[in-house]
Amino acid sequence: MKVQFVQSFVRVLDVLLVTLLSSRQCKYKTADWLMSQTRHRPQVAIICGSGLGMLADTLKCQDTFAYADIPGFPQSTVQGHAGRLVFGELKGKSCVCMQGRFHMYEGHSLLKTTFPVRVFKLLGVETLIVTNAAGSLADGLKPGDIMIIKDHVNFPGLVGLNPLSGPNDDKFGPRFPAMSGCYDKGLRCQAMEIAKELGVAGLMQEGVYAMVGGPNFESIAEARLLHRLGVDAVGMSTAPEVVVATHCGLRVFGLSLITNKVVKCYEDTDSVNHEGVLEVGRLRSKTVQQLVTELISRMEINNNNTTNAV
Repeated sequence: MKVQFVQSFVRVLDVLLVTLLSSRQCKYKTADWLMSQTRHRPQVAIICGSGLGMLADTLKCQDTFAYADIPGFPQSTVQGHAGRLVFGELKGKSCVCMQGRFHMYEGHSLLKTTFPVRVFKLLGVETLIVTNAAGSLADGLKPGDIMIIKDHVNFPGLVGLNPLSGPNDDKFGPRFPAMSGCYDKGLRCQAMEIAKELGVAGLMQEGVYAMVGGPNFESIAEARLLHRLGVDAVGMSTAPEVVVATHCGLRVFGLSLITNKVVKCYEDTDSVNHEGVLEVGRLRSKTVQQLVTELISRMEINNNNTTNAV
């Protein structure tokens, strides 16, 4: 019996190792294919959250690819995520924008959900902008507000569900990357200054984002726990992509569009639904677009960098 168990365990390890190795090779093939299909060599990548795909509309001279047509790319199945990769120029900088991300709750492994980030690194991206729709736990955040992410609590990661699990690829980053300061302070300060100039500073504040697994919204007891832990906003994405981006040495800027108040009181009769999340995204889309566009225009970019050979 023990021998059979050991043999089964070894077979499982072999399958996992083959999967990891094939995923590594797939990243290079995907990056090579994209570089053969577009002249753009992006310096900035943008991952759009639910209802925020309009950020791609600001890009000029676009080359657009459906995820289904890109070798090795996962598929997005969530309403509000168009499932397209858009290359283009914005304020003189070459960018790539994901109209739709991938989530654990769709059944994707963390290797798949973060796959595009490593592809971006291979394409030459230096800065990653991540956006999401999130529920507010902080009393001072209301629907329609924008929270600049200063830190996160990666709950899946705390229980071992981490995109860096398995053999480390030293070509991308170190075995034990530090996550303190993973959200670039300079970009955060710059974004706040831009918000003041745009006259929307009243909508903006910094806060801590927490990722939970989803796809269900939080129970009242869970919401109370998160609030007591110092979490300001909660969602079902972002942290794995930021972990991999930090591992790859990318600068990261993140923002959460607050789409609902998370229910923390048993007497509260309100409830949240995905359609409401998308509606707030539509209402606040112009503000988010202006903020991100202006931030990209002021970014310092290493123009000598074309691709990152790793």
